[in-house]
Amino acid sequence: MTESESEIGEDLVRALLRDQHPDLAELPVREVAGGWGNQMWRLGPELALRMQRMDTGPEPQLKERRWLPMLAARLPLPIPVPVRDGAPSEAFPKIWTVMTWVEGTPLDHGVITRDDHAAETLAAFLRALHVAAPADAPPAADFGAHPKDCTGGFEHFLRAAAPAELVDEIRAVWGEAVAAPGWEGPPVWVHGDLHPANVVVADGTLAGVVDFGALFAGDPAWDLAAAWLLLPAGGAARFFDSYAQADGAAVRRARGLAAMKSLFLMSMGRNGDLGLPGGKSNWGPVGRSALDRVLQGL
Repeated sequence: MTESESEIGEDLVRALLRDQHPDLAELPVREVAGGWGNQMWRLGPELALRMQRMDTGPEPQLKERRWLPMLAARLPLPIPVPVRDGAPSEAFPKIWTVMTWVEGTPLDHGVITRDDHAAETLAAFLRALHVAAPADAPPAADFGAHPKDCTGGFEHFLRAAAPAELVDEIRAVWGEAVAAPGWEGPPVWVHGDLHPANVVVADGTLAGVVDFGALFAGDPAWDLAAAWLLLPAGGAARFFDSYAQADGAAVRRARGLAAMKSLFLMSMGRNGDLGLPGGKSNWGPVGRSALDRVLQGL
């Protein structure tokens, strides 16, 4: 447990609310397991408090505060919507935000059983999200780069987590992504960090999308990688048929990015097994399953 984690408790949460939003201070409060960049606290039945933890700066929450109310109005799945701002104070020197609660079980602790429904739901969500973004939308950075500009990260996760017998296959998938032409359309809204901890499921299918801290305008392939990261085996083909907006280059970029993200999940799982800060033991099996699907292709 990091120092920042150990300092955040229910007493602090209530003190912050009493100071800045006293009308919410007596709602039931309980910590939500999980989270990495931010720690979540459930606040009554409909709200959650999102507190900056591992994130080094306020930018992810500031992006959510500005853009999520606009995006939520046209998306077909629930997303968290900021409703109150929390300012840094002597008690807690970072920002925090009160947001609507998205009901469901995070997929890294849940399962999809309605495969076709989930694939079509994900496709409909991303079709609605992937529209031209305004000129002042947050630009792509580390999240959003062409795979050829992500080789350092890919190599790091490959060394950290790839099974030796799969290295050549993984490199082949990555090589196709690096060689694929880049996105030539207008920058579109992209979630950027769709993996099993950032979606929730209910009744065997996708029920909501959370954590938009990586939100940017750019290449939708960063979200299309979710076809392998989120959906059961065979789901990627159904997803791309339903999404119907990805050319072959986008699919190759997305598959390579899915390989890198799978290795990231496996690396985080390994860190959790070793007891390292921020590690998530349950992400290891999740990442390995996703990697197997990536290597199977469509």
